[in-house]
Amino acid sequence: MELQGQVAIVTGAGRGIGRATALELARMGADVVVAELDQEGAKRTAGEVGALGRRALVVPTDVTRRADLSAMVDRTRAELSRIDILVNNAGIYRAAASLDVTEEHWDAVLDINAKAVFFASQAVLPAMIAQKNGAIVNLASMAGKIGSKTNLPYNVSKAAVISMTKSLALAHAGDGIRVNCVCPGFVETDMWDVVAREQGKLMGLTAEEFTRQRASQVPLGRMERPEDVANVIAFLASPRAGYMTGQAVSVDGGLVMH
Repeated sequence: MELQGQVAIVTGAGRGIGRATALELARMGADVVVAELDQEGAKRTAGEVGALGRRALVVPTDVTRRADLSAMVDRTRAELSRIDILVNNAGIYRAAASLDVTEEHWDAVLDINAKAVFFASQAVLPAMIAQKNGAIVNLASMAGKIGSKTNLPYNVSKAAVISMTKSLALAHAGDGIRVNCVCPGFVETDMWDVVAREQGKLMGLTAEEFTRQRASQVPLGRMERPEDVANVIAFLASPRAGYMTGQAVSVDGGLVMH
């Protein structure tokens, strides 16, 4: 119970990596704020957190709205008294060839995947600074470390998260706040279904064929599970990672080895 007495906010915790992370943090003793637009998924995750004996608070949150981020922080502090951990998990995926990327596509992906990560972090920082302690873990991606013919805005958004992680880590190390990010690979989630469908279409493959092709490229020989990512996020949020900050940790089965 390394996180006993701590409070963690997880954005997009209604499903996938966010849900797995919320449950792992709860198993380690943290109370969890489920900051999520999908209220059905949020309530399900909150129920699972409660079943683990931890407090769960559902806060309807559109991470692209500054007012929602402020309300997320205010409700957390009012009802749970503190904020120790923020996991910036909410994100979207859209594929397109470079010449087909529209301004709307660019803005949608960058607003949720990058801009919202910064402003959610900014929203929790005053509480963490006052405590002289805190951990922020951002969801980047292996996409942030490589190029792509058909994912340009997504890859840019995740590279921005990696850069932002380093700058926030430098800016707030003296405040006792650690900031790291994880870079998953091919994770079996609802988002992967979108990836496989859209990328497969661009490549003339079915979603199933695309998934098989990608799985065959993973050195460890299988697709990634949400729990594989959640375990590393929870480690980075815990005292065990107390000497780690500004890092972009690959959790991808060996796809990107640098």
